[in-house]
Amino acid sequence: MRQVLHACPACGAAGMAVFYEVRAVPVNSVLLVTSRDEAMNFQTGDIALAACPACGFISNIAFDEALTQYTAQYEATQGYSPTFNKFHKALAQDLIDRFDLHGKDIIELGCDKGDFITMLVEMGDNRGVGFDPAYVPGRHPSPAADRLTFIADFYGEQYADYRADFICCKMTLEHIPDVGRFVATVRRSIGDNGDTVVFFQIPNARYVLCDVAFWDIYYEHCSYFTKGSLARLFRANGFEVKNLWTAYDDQYLMIEARPGQSAGEQGRKGAGEEELDGEESVTETMEMVRYFVEHYEAKRNEWRAALAGWQAASKKVVLWGGGSKGVAFLTTLGQSLDDIAYAVDINPIKTGTFMAGTGQEIVAPAFLKEYQPDVVIIMNPVYREEISRDLQAMGLAPEIRTL
Repeated sequence: MRQVLHACPACGAAGMAVFYEVRAVPVNSVLLVTSRDEAMNFQTGDIALAACPACGFISNIAFDEALTQYTAQYEATQGYSPTFNKFHKALAQDLIDRFDLHGKDIIELGCDKGDFITMLVEMGDNRGVGFDPAYVPGRHPSPAADRLTFIADFYGEQYADYRADFICCKMTLEHIPDVGRFVATVRRSIGDNGDTVVFFQIPNARYVLCDVAFWDIYYEHCSYFTKGSLARLFRANGFEVKNLWTAYDDQYLMIEARPGQSAGEQGRKGAGEEELDGEESVTETMEMVRYFVEHYEAKRNEWRAALAGWQAASKKVVLWGGGSKGVAFLTTLGQSLDDIAYAVDINPIKTGTFMAGTGQEIVAPAFLKEYQPDVVIIMNPVYREEISRDLQAMGLAPEIRTL
């Protein structure tokens, strides 16, 4: 690891330590790319992950916000998976029950196509406002449309006058470089309304580091948190952290926070607030970072050897998952169309598009009946059972590997 003169975006401390670098990766991994030529010549940027020695926050200090695009062509939904939908609906019901969300005003920051806030509004008879530049009108028709408002823009200071009983932000904070300023803006928007509940869901950095999941590190994800660093960020910006937990095979990290200091006291750490169970110290986070560094090369070489072996045996290999994990897996390993010709995705909107950076065509599952793959690499182990059933239903029995 090497020290750099870079102020931490979470706490402002200097001396972040770079521990992982990848050059020339696609700056967007889930934009709909309509030609192989466009995919092969997709704009690239660099990744230089650095850890803060003061708070444990991890940031891509090489990130350039101007390079990423969040438009209607940004297609990150997982809503075509029965496994994900079951989780998503259960999460919505859990939040409704946990926080008595009935007849309440709800804001979702980074609502994507609007599926989650639509569920919260429908299932709890609530009113909702969703912010996201990638929102597409009509993707989720709802009988509660008159209680839903969508603003196709990034949330920021210009919208701080929107008030709510419940503020939700799912899988968005990891895309934001200046996390301290963002969370401070959310706190200022609440003001002195001490009853407001704040819920964030983000990828769990412990999962990434301890599983050496280099395929979960991609350009759009410029910010990475453990329980400890996430709690420290919220406390430093005037929140009282009530709960921290993980879900989805520990891949997702959740936080419940409430305004704990007056808006005028933001920036001071919560004096006397006790840490919750499971909060990693900075020392523990740096130990996980060292573990990742020590095991990364072996994990990468293991996958390169497997792919080379299948190619030598003339086996047809496909990825199942035409999203960010697949793009990161292929580009980090430097794989080509000679190694893997296709990526499978159940999202019909992606069918006929191409993987940014490496050019694999994204095909529907039914394509495999004709293609007859020998090996299927599943990009997320959560979906192994679902995908295995789909393969079996098509009369296919390939070797299955999961990341």
